[in-house]
Amino acid sequence: MSINRFSVVVAGLAVVLALSGPFAFSANLDSLNAGRVGIQSAGPMAFGPDAILFVGDSAGAAIIAIDTGDRTPAKSAAKVDVKNIDQKIAALLGTTPDQILVNDAVVNPISKNVYLAVSRGLGPDAVPVILRVNAAGTITELSLDNIKHSVARLEDAPAVDAKDSRGRGLRVQTITDLAYVDGKVFVAGLSNEEFTSSFRSISFPFQGVSKSAGIEIYHGNHGRFETYSPIRTFLPFQLDGEPHILAAYTCTPLVKIPISALKPGKQVKGVTIAELGNRNRPIDMIAYNKGGQEYFLMANSSRGVMKLALKGLEKFQAITSEVDDKEGVPYETIAELQGVLQLDKFDDNNAMLLTDDNGSLNLRTVPLP
Repeated sequence: MSINRFSVVVAGLAVVLALSGPFAFSANLDSLNAGRVGIQSAGPMAFGPDAILFVGDSAGAAIIAIDTGDRTPAKSAAKVDVKNIDQKIAALLGTTPDQILVNDAVVNPISKNVYLAVSRGLGPDAVPVILRVNAAGTITELSLDNIKHSVARLEDAPAVDAKDSRGRGLRVQTITDLAYVDGKVFVAGLSNEEFTSSFRSISFPFQGVSKSAGIEIYHGNHGRFETYSPIRTFLPFQLDGEPHILAAYTCTPLVKIPISALKPGKQVKGVTIAELGNRNRPIDMIAYNKGGQEYFLMANSSRGVMKLALKGLEKFQAITSEVDDKEGVPYETIAELQGVLQLDKFDDNNAMLLTDDNGSLNLRTVPLP
């Protein structure tokens, strides 16, 4: 039983290579219209075909597809190394480093430029900004005043004033992660349905949005089934020839869910195959091949960067009873990767990291472990 990753980046690149002529992706680009992007927040991002950037706008309850126009292939030796990038961003935006927040960082698989979703200011009045960083370290703002784009509205998002049992706003978690795979945008987050933890698939070009599927998991650290905690990050992959997502939650269950079960309006029970430690929030996951083996890396808020093998995931039994801390899929902590705030695959041999190094943010590429 082989397991091969169902990679967003590889799927996108395969199409880029197959359709590299001047009319490649005309249907995708033709679906976008020039105008001002009415974005209220810039959160999780993912690249799709032809350098189209998908941006999650939780405040606006929308997914926005933007034509970056960034389609010049990178030189093979392209790398990124920008020290104190928080200071450089603040200077560009006319503010101070303590008044910016980098919500996501993703690599354009064609140009290798890094795109940052940034909030200028903190709280509800923060202004969303999309920045582009090239190999030379030059930072520019992607103007959203008149750019080709389209919007998919999420009609079942939590209400603007909805709060959880601790009084925390739910709307900001409408979109917690997203990915583009084979003509669809996958979106994890919260909805206003009975199972608030949601996952949805939106066809692109956008033609409408169906209801989300509700997700239930067993949380071993809490010793109970839960339907209200959102997927924090996920990875599409194949298990026994069937597309799945590998989903990570706060505190830190690792769950596998067949994509075929994630139908609009359905309630789906995921299979928890690992508990990777409490008091922790997963940030990003990427998959890669090294030495003929498939692995994935997961960056975490308080438990470092974990390296796990994709091979053999079908062997792990579901966790259905309470565990003290860790159980299930084994992992290796990559000691040299410290303070990782954002993680994405740069190329077949390198990862892109945004790190907090003693209070300063640095953006760089490092070899995949």
